Amino acid sequence: MIIQDRYTLWSEHPYFEEEIRQELRQITDPQEIEDRFYTDLEFGTGGLRGIIAAGTNRMNKYVIRKVTQGLAECVCDHGQEGMKRGVVIAYDSRKYSSEFALEAALVLAQNGVKVYLFNALRPTPELSYAVRQLHALAGIVVTASHNPKEYNGYKVYWDDGGQVPPVKADQILARIEARESWLGIEPMSIENAKMSGLLEIIGEEIDQSYLARVRKLALHPDLDERKGKELRIVYTPLHGAGNTLVRRALAELGFCSVTVVPEQELPDPEFTTVPYPNPEIPATFELARKYGMELKADLLLATDPDADRLGVVLRDLNGDFVQLTGNQIGILLTYYILSQKKALGTLPDNATIIKTVASTDLADEVARYFNVRVENVLTGFKFIAEKEREMEEGGWGTFQFGFEESYGYLAGDFVRDKDAVIAAILLAEAALYYRQVEERSLFDVLELIYRKFGYYLDDQESLALRGIQGKEEIARIMNSLRLEEILELGGIHIWKIDDYEQRIGKDTSTGQTYPLTLPHSNVLRFSFHGGGFVMVRPSGTEPKIKFYFSVKADTLQEAKDILHRVKTDVMNRIAQIRSV
Repeated sequence: MIIQDRYTLWSEHPYFEEEIRQELRQITDPQEIEDRFYTDLEFGTGGLRGIIAAGTNRMNKYVIRKVTQGLAECVCDHGQEGMKRGVVIAYDSRKYSSEFALEAALVLAQNGVKVYLFNALRPTPELSYAVRQLHALAGIVVTASHNPKEYNGYKVYWDDGGQVPPVKADQILARIEARESWLGIEPMSIENAKMSGLLEIIGEEIDQSYLARVRKLALHPDLDERKGKELRIVYTPLHGAGNTLVRRALAELGFCSVTVVPEQELPDPEFTTVPYPNPEIPATFELARKYGMELKADLLLATDPDADRLGVVLRDLNGDFVQLTGNQIGILLTYYILSQKKALGTLPDNATIIKTVASTDLADEVARYFNVRVENVLTGFKFIAEKEREMEEGGWGTFQFGFEESYGYLAGDFVRDKDAVIAAILLAEAALYYRQVEERSLFDVLELIYRKFGYYLDDQESLALRGIQGKEEIARIMNSLRLEEILELGGIHIWKIDDYEQRIGKDTSTGQTYPLTLPHSNVLRFSFHGGGFVMVRPSGTEPKIKFYFSVKADTLQEAKDILHRVKTDVMNRIAQIRSV
């Protein structure tokens, strides 16, 4: 169906609500119509994510219906057992999140599929836990994570609690694409869904079960109970789903001196107090810093709207608050977990950590120091969860910790996605332990790690390139980088070039190539001798191309200088490619 035909259908057919039709009829820009209808919003292992608006390339109830119908058919392929196991659904605080969640629930019910729907907003990791706890076949969480307020999304999980694997995602997509018509998908009424027993509302019982498992991850629970109240924490849920469970998890362990930023405590789909609700950006901590200064807090914590990412700000020796990068948080937690388990005698011989290829090489060095195996996977926490499942089924490793540089962390074996609730209690405990037992701050621990393994610094840049033209330009940049023979960046010699799209790596010193075992992905990684890298990839959830920088040096100043040179070189190359 061509763009104009799609537009006419959506703007005129009575199947679509008058509000949708009116919104479309008011569009006067042909390019806007083209962008809304030139394609369907892409469904993959990360589900859907897009701007909330009318159109096939936008997030709305009709896109939700069509995708959920495809999921329902895949569930029904598993027969009555699969339909009875059903689907768990959670949602965050974004615009239409609760409405989209209910829409999905009622489409599933219309197909005879049992649905467990949370009674209010919940963290994404709790959805992952609930899928496992209830032995459901699948899960859905309606969220756009840390994206701007204009966005919403729809993530699908499978029976192990991890995001839907590629093979299953392809099966769902095939069902979605096989249905050409947007018409005729009618959800069951909520009354009938409840009366038939197909819709069950869940909440506190799952909360209690989940929090009990979180508490067991504490490495020094007695210390937490005795001294936890002495650690002053300011926490902001950034108007999202983390507010209740993060606070309960901390309080149940003994961290009672937690102040919540009142202006950001309650759900707000406009996210009025922040530019956008991403704990990676310093502006999200402005109010937390203010309360932190007033209360002389030791630690500032922030979770994104679906509470799977954690941002951290520490007070330094001068009394100033300094934000940690995602890699620094990951390194602190890796070092804390491995060092404490080793000291306690609970670190297994086949202990393994999992990280993404976009995350710092420093983690590999820390793991080797503790004789712990490292598994590197593609960017995206779903790959960490898949590797954890592979380890469990193969019996060749025991998962200790996983992280990605974009502020996602996980410990334990009962959740299969990044979990800011777990990360918050472990980070708080680490801060308490080092202060009470070793008389160190977390900054002191970071410095100790740098002196032992080298100063690693990291940074990121991204270019937002929207629409059809943006997609083409991103492809051109990636193609140019593949074709150009790049042997150094910022004066630093490149040791290896890994092309995950081609699944081929190359040693630049010898010219020899080697196969890459990770799945196909449009990623280029240029590794430096001795540690560090530059990585380039298109974003999987936004119209962006992303650049990752990591360097290593003997001193902090040297690392800063190298990082500046490498970044300047790379971005100048990109500007030159775009100008041609």
